[in-house]
This record gives sequence, structure tokens and C-alpha cells, in this order.
Amino acid sequence: MKISKLSPNFEVRDIRKSVEFYTQHFGFKLIMAVPESQDGVDNEIHSNKEYVYAMLQQDAVEIMLQRSDTFKTDVPFSVGMKIGATVSFYMEVEGIQNLYQSLKNEKLEITKLKKTWYGMQEFYVKDLDGYILVFAEKAA
Repeated sequence: MKISKLSPNFEVRDIRKSVEFYTQHFGFKLIMAVPESQDGVDNEIHSNKEYVYAMLQQDAVEIMLQRSDTFKTDVPFSVGMKIGATVSFYMEVEGIQNLYQSLKNEKLEITKLKKTWYGMQEFYVKDLDGYILVFAEKAA
């Protein structure tokens, strides 16, 4: 077996709000969105449609967002489980100081930027649905 990539699929309450969160705060770009009718794909979010799925990309990182009701249908053993995670999604970035400065005054749940014992500068952010994002850069 060869694994070529890992793309997390986040169960979310509201596709539109989650897309806005990731594009506005972290520079992700919308690749595609599936409307509630599931009769095609859109390359942008339209105000007159509801969505069940979206794919976002920032450089080599892809994130999939799937509305909770359809996620529970596709993954039946997730029924009864809380949205969010007790896992963190660790992303190495360039320019962590600038990213941190741009986010710290937003109304986000965010930790302080700190240097770790393993030689990284990093901070954690909690998204709208409780997923934990870690941004890290090798310390100078």
C-alpha cells in the first residue's frame, strides 16, 4: 500500500460560515462546493444556495468540509459523536510571526505564540466547530 496524501474531512454545522472562516483567517481558497441539491458543483459560494460540502486548499494542504447531517449519513458510526476534535491538525508554515499578529486581535480562541522544547515556534487556534489547528515554524 502507498498513501499519497491525507485530506481531513471536517464535520461542520454551516458550510458557508466555515468556508468564510478558513478563507478569511488563513488564506485558504475554495476549490469547489456542492449545493444541497447535489446536482453539480460550484466554484464559489452563492448567497441563494445552501451547501453540504466544500473543498479548500492552501498550498499543499487540502481541507474538506461536510455539513453535519450528510456527514452522519455517510459515516453512520459518527452518529451521537460530538463535532470537533481531540486531535490537532499540525501545519508547518513560513512567516509565523505575521500570521500570529494578523490573528491575535481577531475574536478567535487562540493560544500565545511560544517556542517549544523541540525547536519550533507555534500557536493553536480553535475553529468554529471545535477543531484544533496548530501553526508552527522552525525557531531561528
